[in-house]
Amino acid sequence: MLDEIDRALIHALQLDGRAPYSRIGEVLGVSTQTVARRFNRLRAEAGLRVIGLPDPQTAGRALWLVRLTATPHVAQDLAAALARRPDTSWIKFAAGGTEIVSIVNSTPTDGSALLLNDLPRTTGITSVSAQYLLHMYVGGPTAWRGRAKSLTAAQAAAFIATPTDRGPSKPLGDGDAKLLTALGEDGRATHADLAVRTGWSTATVARRLDELHQAGAIYFDVDVDPTALGYTTSAMLWLSVPPAHLDAVGRALAEHDELGFVAATTGRTNLVTQALCASPDALHTYLTERVGAIEHITAIETVPVLRTVKAAAPFSPSLVGLRT
Repeated sequence: MLDEIDRALIHALQLDGRAPYSRIGEVLGVSTQTVARRFNRLRAEAGLRVIGLPDPQTAGRALWLVRLTATPHVAQDLAAALARRPDTSWIKFAAGGTEIVSIVNSTPTDGSALLLNDLPRTTGITSVSAQYLLHMYVGGPTAWRGRAKSLTAAQAAAFIATPTDRGPSKPLGDGDAKLLTALGEDGRATHADLAVRTGWSTATVARRLDELHQAGAIYFDVDVDPTALGYTTSAMLWLSVPPAHLDAVGRALAEHDELGFVAATTGRTNLVTQALCASPDALHTYLTERVGAIEHITAIETVPVLRTVKAAAPFSPSLVGLRT
């Protein structure tokens, strides 16, 4: 379990992933060395990472939510193979370890074909479904409220940049690929490190990074093991809502601290969320008292999540199978 300083550090990084340790320490009332030591400990013990990612809409990418069911002996190898793909994220074992849920990043024209055509040819896969993500209420640039509620309003304001009017920015292009790859591995990489990775000068790196961030073309996300925050029980919730009420229900659910992901999708179920709770009993209470109180949800399928194989960051062999 984390203490108040740990939680405040995570909240600060969620607001500004590249905030210097010195500024974080000043706002939290601790030394720069304490912030650096806490960050390194959380990175080692709770998988804390800051990653820089392109905004899907700005980058012209389409996101698909793919569900696979497979026999137990196939599911493990299949999840590991999917995790190695650069176009996948948030790969989870669910439903007793026989279901895999993954987000697939693609161009709008190729849809989910890239993944589905490349699936291993095996009789162990018993079903496949893909749903197009139409709108994210929580997830991507919109942070999970459950890990972003430790700072006071005044403290949080110190990490929220004031937008500046600099005119239209140069859109993401092939020249940004190396920068995005480096930020996807370490969103806190120094300008000097990014200059080595991109072949640009440090001044060019700083200018382009600031330009992309100000334009909302990239965002910085925090990856941390939710069990370290006290959330030991997780489940995917697949909801059916009449289209006329879909946006209202999605917005209502986005206000729930228990939900780390809320998105409208195509398919038989048209709203999907991930719930993170302190215990099975807490999940039961959340479903019956909070979700149950929302009108116009006509059906719900609750599927427990056993383990996260891959989060938002690119694949790292050392992380596969370690998250819960």
